[in-house]
Amino acid sequence: MDSSIYVFVEDLRGEGVDKVLDRVAAYGVAGVTVAAAYHQARDVTPHGASRLTLRRDGVHFPPPEDLFGGLRLPVPVQEGAEGQPIAELRRACAGRGLRLHGWTVFLHNTTIGLAEPAVTVSDCFGDRGSPADLCPSNPDVRAYAVALARAVARQGVDTVVAESLHFGTFRHGYHHERCFVALGPMDAFLFGLCFCRHCMRRAADLGVNAEAARQECARIVAGVLDGDPPAEGEVTRAALTAYAGPEVVAYARARSESVTSLVGEVSAAVTAEGAELTFLDSTGAFKAHTDGRPSGGLSAHDAWQLGVDLVALGDLVPSFAVAAYARDAERVADDIAAYRRSVGKNRELRAVLRPGMPDTDSGERLAAKVRTARTAGAQAVDFYAYGLTPFDALNRIPGALA
Repeated sequence: MDSSIYVFVEDLRGEGVDKVLDRVAAYGVAGVTVAAAYHQARDVTPHGASRLTLRRDGVHFPPPEDLFGGLRLPVPVQEGAEGQPIAELRRACAGRGLRLHGWTVFLHNTTIGLAEPAVTVSDCFGDRGSPADLCPSNPDVRAYAVALARAVARQGVDTVVAESLHFGTFRHGYHHERCFVALGPMDAFLFGLCFCRHCMRRAADLGVNAEAARQECARIVAGVLDGDPPAEGEVTRAALTAYAGPEVVAYARARSESVTSLVGEVSAAVTAEGAELTFLDSTGAFKAHTDGRPSGGLSAHDAWQLGVDLVALGDLVPSFAVAAYARDAERVADDIAAYRRSVGKNRELRAVLRPGMPDTDSGERLAAKVRTARTAGAQAVDFYAYGLTPFDALNRIPGALA
């Protein structure tokens, strides 16, 4: 069974490439998934050179001029990229027989969003209040995403693992969030829909009355902000139809055209550079990031909320990764099985598990999740993430893979 462990360049720089890879190889995994292009974060790093790590937006390699030179959106570059840490890691992985995957965050980039607010999502009131979320309908964003995909593939990775290659959510938001209004799940969903001119034009081309949908969203959200009771229950198409009307649901569903076409372009670009694309759907991560207890429907069934049409992508993408962030092995199995039904039996399916808190409290629990993921249709299991997880939790991996 194929496997890898997610690592950050800061892990390699702090502990040393050889030391990290020797430890990774001892876990019995087959490869490393390195954050070649990442986003801002503040992380507790229990065994790092720094116990609290600030991460920046941008790539960990010199960006090719032929790819980014003519674009409106310049790619941010990480400190130390001139030393080419990805190339060093590639050589070290090859020497140990480890595969190398390029973990790439595409449309979640605060640096770009603050510099170019016009390429970020625009809510139903016309506000650009989510600078970290670039809109996948925007032509400049799409050109940037294709260039970024090509650039990472050129680093000699076996696969490009695409994170945030879809719409974001209102609750994922920005830094230092404050909301003292009781927004229900459906209210937050409506508040997070993008109504920029590119999204509205694409929806209109599909026969949706985009302006009517925007006005209805604005009416509902404004009412809740002014004191109306928030919506109860989880976001489903049926519940949303009853709450906001069929035109809003049609608009939400139309977003999948932007995502599907963009993923198709990115996948083709990666293939042209000699690698393959693994599409990482963030739905499972959004559901259970904090406590490992996903609420509501299965991740595959709720992916439409991010504009992700898994059935359509199954015809375009050779490999999928599922953020199976759940404490219970049964829930992991159900999520994997639902993705398998959606993307088809001929696509690679990778389960991404967290070996430590908040999902996993023992080696037995991790082993159970690996077994059920395999039984449910996963061909690979990946572990997230080396620098964030204490050694005692990482040491559960060999037994789980055995």
